[in-house]
Amino acid sequence: MIRSLLVLCATVLTLALGGCTTTQPSAGQDDIDALAAAITDLDPRVDPAEAQRAARISYTYSQQLARDWNVTDPAIIHNAKVINGFRERGLCNDWAEAMSTRLRQENFRTLDVHWATSPPTSFRIIHHSALISAKGASMYDGVILDPWRNSGALFWAPVREDTRYNWRPRSEVREELLNGAIPY
Repeated sequence: MIRSLLVLCATVLTLALGGCTTTQPSAGQDDIDALAAAITDLDPRVDPAEAQRAARISYTYSQQLARDWNVTDPAIIHNAKVINGFRERGLCNDWAEAMSTRLRQENFRTLDVHWATSPPTSFRIIHHSALISAKGASMYDGVILDPWRNSGALFWAPVREDTRYNWRPRSEVREELLNGAIPY
């Protein structure tokens, strides 16, 4: 019932806001360098070259996915298009999976890639994102990499500073959803 209501609301929003499109995301070297510096600052053992590579991939892959998935609307509108079959991919879990997979392909020596989940609340649905931390560090000491939020334009911040979401390990949230500790 709740899902049907969400689909109906998303459809209405899509029709009402159909003219509200986004421009293709872009990022410059300064953006990449700022993210690389934040990743390097996570721990003195983080290799600056790895941090730079992770930052470059995070920005460029976000932009590539936005083009590949034809993301032309705000995230919630694009979600409605995916749910209603007008687009194949672009839900937050698609972004999280793609970003996590791509970053893990680099086999970083000094960095770990995590899949973070913000559990549903009475005002928000569940949200997923990739994040990066120093090797062996807690995900809470990492940097969230969220291209979904701004329709392919990468949002990043230290996890503890991203107060918009309650980031937790994906496996913990999933277990709580499955055993009913968190209603969905």
